[in-house]
Amino acid sequence: MAADGSHTIHFVSLGCSKNRVDSEVMLGVAHERGYRHVEDAAEAEVIVVNTCGFIDAAKKESIDTILELAAYKQAGRCTKLVVAGCLSQRHPGELAEGLPEVDHFLGSSDMLKLGHVLDGGAERLLVGNPADWVVRATDPRTLSTRGASAYVKLAEGCNRHCSFCVIPQLRGKQRSRGPEDVVEEVRRLADAGVLEVNLVSQDTVGYGRDLAHGVGLAQLVERIADVPGLRWVRVFYLYPEKLDPALIELLAHHPRVLPYIDMPLQHAADAMLRRMKRGHGGARLRQVVTQLREQIPGLSWRTAFIVGHPGETDAEFEELLDFVRWAEFDHVGVFRYSDEATSRSYSLPDKVPAKVAGARARRLMSVQRAISRRHQRALIGQELDVLVEGPSEDSELVMVGRHGGQAPEIDGVVYLGGGEVAPGQMRRARVTQATDYDLAADVIDAWPAEATRPTSAMRTQAPDGKRRVTLRTV
Repeated sequence: MAADGSHTIHFVSLGCSKNRVDSEVMLGVAHERGYRHVEDAAEAEVIVVNTCGFIDAAKKESIDTILELAAYKQAGRCTKLVVAGCLSQRHPGELAEGLPEVDHFLGSSDMLKLGHVLDGGAERLLVGNPADWVVRATDPRTLSTRGASAYVKLAEGCNRHCSFCVIPQLRGKQRSRGPEDVVEEVRRLADAGVLEVNLVSQDTVGYGRDLAHGVGLAQLVERIADVPGLRWVRVFYLYPEKLDPALIELLAHHPRVLPYIDMPLQHAADAMLRRMKRGHGGARLRQVVTQLREQIPGLSWRTAFIVGHPGETDAEFEELLDFVRWAEFDHVGVFRYSDEATSRSYSLPDKVPAKVAGARARRLMSVQRAISRRHQRALIGQELDVLVEGPSEDSELVMVGRHGGQAPEIDGVVYLGGGEVAPGQMRRARVTQATDYDLAADVIDAWPAEATRPTSAMRTQAPDGKRRVTLRTV
């Protein structure tokens, strides 16, 4: 117990933005139980690690983090160490046996069970069916994102069968939230001062296909964008299949739906896409890129690729490089294939040596860096709306924000000068300098006297009325 009589808790959230939402729900559960979040793990009575178990590197990172924080049971105030998320879901028995330091294990759909743990008397192994839960607007949640931004999860699970992926095993089949529930959550976020919502799920383009009432992604995005108070709506994790013309129309012309595409394409060579069980070939990808570039003015495009998948030849990798040079994506993530024992790719022949995969990843990122540099330099002199996030990680004296083509945490930032700004403001700025991934800009507008200046409460308050926390994320 802290000096002020409150109970203390510390969170670490590993992995993707979907995990971030789950961590925020557990934060909300803890706050309902009277726990106060502390940034220093040494001050926490309870420590929670929300793990990622998607690939080997993520599993190692999760285990290393658990062991690091377990030390606070001797060196700090910790009396309970809780491990949650996908790694617990995937290997509950092995973790329980191999990590005696951990007091409780929760799975990927057991966020609300943290309440039982905090109340006392809960079983050690609380890993349930991954299909048992989907976040709801009424679930407690405490935001941890910077500025006036928040993630909103539209669905859980995935129905696709990509050969390299184990997400359906960890999260179950796709379960879409009802549209009314999603819109209600967005209203609560907007009422708390959120200006940007980032819509996430495992397969966002498949939203609503499992619901009886026939509401699809385009209808939901339009309803969200019409919530009073919002300025930006961003859609993540689309899939290169036939896209609803209504969704393309929203991305192209709705004033609050950002012209931003996040669509992991994974590869471009036909044979590789077949091995990956992606359900389409390279020609389809070129068609999608051409169509969306032509129909969505000012489009910013993020994608991701896997190199070193079993069977990837030098010629197929060169085809991927040619595709990236042709498409000129704005943001690219490159992942080296991870040989997961329960994935379909695990049994494929012709494994690619790790050194070869690493060299390919570096070469692909080198190609993309040159493209990004050109795109960034082309923005010099342009005026952009920038959502102010807060102080730079490098210096508290420098404020940073993001323009509409930059997603939170993954796409770079805009360093702001030329005027006073505060987190949560949307300001107009002129770009003065560019690096490969970041921009510098001068604020050129005055904060209007008639506008509601973001108060401390608006900047830091979550939908449940609790203050935002600074969550350690990896």
